[in-house]
Amino acid sequence: MRWFASLVSEAYRILLCGGVYLYPADVRPGYGLGRLRLIYEAHPIALCIAQAGGEATDGVRRILDPSCDDIRRRVPLVFGSTTTVRSTFEQIFRREGVKASFIEGDAFHRFDRLEMRARIAEEEAAGNRHFSHFGPEANLLDVLEGVFEIYARTGTGKTRTYVHDDREAKQFGVEPGNFTAWRDFEPDTDMLFYEGLHGAVVTDAVNIARHADLKIGVVPVINLEWIQKIHRGKATRSYSSEAVMDTILRRMPDYIRYICPQFGVTDINFQRVPMVDTSNPFIARWIPTPGESMVVVRFANPGGSTSPIWSR
Repeated sequence: MRWFASLVSEAYRILLCGGVYLYPADVRPGYGLGRLRLIYEAHPIALCIAQAGGEATDGVRRILDPSCDDIRRRVPLVFGSTTTVRSTFEQIFRREGVKASFIEGDAFHRFDRLEMRARIAEEEAAGNRHFSHFGPEANLLDVLEGVFEIYARTGTGKTRTYVHDDREAKQFGVEPGNFTAWRDFEPDTDMLFYEGLHGAVVTDAVNIARHADLKIGVVPVINLEWIQKIHRGKATRSYSSEAVMDTILRRMPDYIRYICPQFGVTDINFQRVPMVDTSNPFIARWIPTPGESMVVVRFANPGGSTSPIWSR
């Protein structure tokens, strides 16, 4: 929606408060191709929104993708904040009056960014081209299971943060690619919320799945996941398509062994399915938008959950 009928003011409000700006094309004369100028209105705003972690689209493709052959070219414009799994559940918790402790999966990686690169090189030199963050050797799964166990008994525990980028570096005072120090959970929380890749993993050494009261899987279909990986790798880390493809191939055995089986023991699965052609993810020009997708929901127990929070 719109609040001020001013593009710059709308963008400023959304950067501060979140929300969505909609200025689509319509049937009125002069509005059929949109109303805002691509080169000096839509493009600058889209760049600012993208840098803040949001998305901007003309309803079909990202605003930053098309080239401009006419300085007066007009486009529809839709932009706003993107919603993460964590932020969605934070809203649910606020509504229900639930105070949660949050932990992120990458806090339990075994190596920082430089150490991981060095370890991958060592493994490749030894003939293992499939060492990845998906596998148990690259993660502190025993520590993660210990956090689940301790929280279940005492309501306490520790976590840390893996710092991904310059924005998080400013927030935590740690260089990107490194971990913060371990810190205690806030006291007197009602539940532990884990967001990551190994919340229901079972190996010969650990069984994390047994500790969770409610296991929710959120996953796109595989080609969409690859498209997201390619575009985000190129946009945020300036990786080439070939480098991202190599990462996908390196992770595939661990993805099959350790990630996929978890979706067979979850209580609820949400799977995003694009309704546009993603048959070749390596030539896709943009990530399909939520408006170009549907969500398939599977309940392990269609009769409902025993938890009062999730049954509402």
